[in-house]
Amino acid sequence: MPSYHCSPAAGSIDATVTVPGSKSITNRALVAAALADGTSLLTGALLAEDTYLMIEALRALGIAITVDEADCAIEITGCRGLIPAGEARLFCGNAGTVMRFCTALTALGHGRFELDGVERMRKRPIGELGEVLQALGSGIEYLEAHGYPPIAVRASGLRGGQVSFHSPESTQFISALLLAAPYARGDVFIEVTGEVPSIPYLKLTTALMDKFEVAVIEQHDSTSAKYIVAAPQRYRGVGCAVEPDASNATYFLAAPAIAGGRVTVEGLGTDSVQGDWRFVDVLERMGCHIERSPKRLTVTGPSRGEGLRGIDVDLSDMPDTVQTLAVLALFADGPTTIRNVGNLRIKETDRLAALNRELTKLGAAVDERPDGLQITPPEQITPGTIDTYNDHRMAMSFALAGLKWPGMVINDPECCGKTFPDFFDRYEQLIAAGR
Repeated sequence: MPSYHCSPAAGSIDATVTVPGSKSITNRALVAAALADGTSLLTGALLAEDTYLMIEALRALGIAITVDEADCAIEITGCRGLIPAGEARLFCGNAGTVMRFCTALTALGHGRFELDGVERMRKRPIGELGEVLQALGSGIEYLEAHGYPPIAVRASGLRGGQVSFHSPESTQFISALLLAAPYARGDVFIEVTGEVPSIPYLKLTTALMDKFEVAVIEQHDSTSAKYIVAAPQRYRGVGCAVEPDASNATYFLAAPAIAGGRVTVEGLGTDSVQGDWRFVDVLERMGCHIERSPKRLTVTGPSRGEGLRGIDVDLSDMPDTVQTLAVLALFADGPTTIRNVGNLRIKETDRLAALNRELTKLGAAVDERPDGLQITPPEQITPGTIDTYNDHRMAMSFALAGLKWPGMVINDPECCGKTFPDFFDRYEQLIAAGR
C-alpha cells in the first residue's frame, strides 16, 4: 500500500505483545554460524529484508542455509572457517550489518569479492573498516567513491596484528572485525579511542561470540575500549535462541505513554544482551511506571492528572531509540533534548534531518544540532502525512502519533519490511486493545 492511515486508540490500552526476533542478534549469529564447525540452529530468528539479504550473501559465498519460515528457524552448516567461493558479488541492499560484516567475512577467503547495495548504501561509509582490513593483509578497492561502497575485497586471509579505531562513525566496523578475527592467522588486538557510539552493540557482539564458544578479552572505560581475540579459535555449531528485537519493542513500550494504559512485552527483560531494553529507563524519567523482570517488561502510562515530562538525555548507547523518543516529545510538557547521536546521519537516511522535517510538519519547534535535537512540542499537534525516506524507523515511530490524533498518514509503510514486516498488523492489534 502506498500509505497507511492511522486510527487512534479509542481508549487506554491494555495489551500484551510479542515482537519478532532481533535483527542485530540474527545477523551476527548468521556470520558466526557460517564460519563454525558443525551445524547451528537459530530459533526465533528475524525473517525480514535485512536478514534475508544476509542469508543470500552467505549463500553466494557457498554456505548451506535452510530457512523454516513457519517456525522462524534457520539452519546453517558452517564452512569451518574456509569460505567455499573464490569469487562472488554480494548485494547488501541498505543493510549496514550485511555490508560491514560481509566485508570482513570475505577478507577471510581467497579470491575477489564485490559488495554493493542500493544508492543510499553508496553514501554510507566503510573506509575505516577498509583501512584496518588492509593493515591485516586484505586488498581493498573502492569501485566508485573512496571510502564508500561499492567495494571489492581481494582476499588471502587475515594475518592478525594490532589495529585501532579513533571515534569510529559506526561500531559495526568493530563488530565486523571482531566476528572475523578468530580465523586470522595470528592474534588480533583492537583498540578504540575517542567517542565510541553504541557500545552496547559491541557487548552484544562479544556475547554472541561467547555463545558460539569463542573467547574475547575486552576492557572498557570512559575513553577507550580494547579487545584481544586470540588465534586460532573456532566457532562451534550451537542452538541459538534469538531474543525479541529490543529496538522494535520500543514502539509498543512507548504506546501507553501517549494513549494511557499498560503494555507488556513478552520475552524481553533485564537479562537481555541488547542495550535498547533500557529504553524503559527513559520512559520512567518521562513519568511512566515500569515493571521489570528477566523476561518481561511492562510500561504503564503516567498517573491520572500527570503528563509526560520533557527530558534531556544522552542516547549515544541507544541510537535506534531516538525516533521513538522524538515522537514522544510531541506529547511532553516542555522541551526534550537528545544528545550525542551524530552517527544517525549515516543510517538508512540522515535521521536527524528527517526528524526535523517531519516533526516540524506536525507543529513542533525543532533545533537540529550536529549531534542531536531539541524538540519543543506544539500546543496542538497538526496531524499530517509523514514521509519515511525508505527508513523503517521513521514509519514505525510516527505511527505512535496516530494513537492519539486522527488524520495521521504514513507514506511507504512497506519500508518496515526491513526489520518488522507485519508491524502495522500488530499496530492494529494494539489499537484494538484500546477499545
